Amino acid sequence: MGGDAGRTGDTFAGDRTPSDVPDVLAPGLRIVFCGINPGRVSAAAGAHFANPRNDFWRLLHAARLTSRRLAPAEQLELLREGLGVTNAAYRTTPGSGDLRRRDFAGAAERLERLARELRPGWIAFVGKEAYRGAFGARPELGLQERVLGGTRLFVLPSTSPANAAVPWRERLFWFDEIAGRASGLPVREAVRALVAAPDRRTLLVR
Repeated sequence: MGGDAGRTGDTFAGDRTPSDVPDVLAPGLRIVFCGINPGRVSAAAGAHFANPRNDFWRLLHAARLTSRRLAPAEQLELLREGLGVTNAAYRTTPGSGDLRRRDFAGAAERLERLARELRPGWIAFVGKEAYRGAFGARPELGLQERVLGGTRLFVLPSTSPANAAVPWRERLFWFDEIAGRASGLPVREAVRALVAAPDRRTLLVR
């Protein structure tokens, strides 16, 4: 991480609508995670992903993006790990389904400005709807073709308890993927397959 944490504790410069949960940002971060918007639990705590049933903080540690599991109240410690966090929309709602298109007005321009001024290596959207809200496009999980200057974009599964149908192992797979890409090490391409014989035997390969 480079530079000084001049954006910490406030919404990103130039935004007209204040947020109940301040951005955690600084220049030169490895990854800035972008959630969709603050929920009521996070707004009350003044911290990102504060719902105890949200897997975000557990997944960060499981993917070795943080050296220990942080609590939401320790969110400023993310900066020491080269990480930051913001939201695509700043209005607090009971759920993301309560958001309206106008809540994302200016989101793409704000993220472009963030990329240009703070130059993070990656912006990782925590959930497809965070990306869709900002850019008006339906993404697949993983690496995106769109780039913002020198900042690459990645889409993760939502870590919300409302997305409980997506199992932990699948969520962790994608967090491991962005951790590997952000490390600067070569990314190994892999093909995974399950082979089942007619007599119900299954081939497992380690």
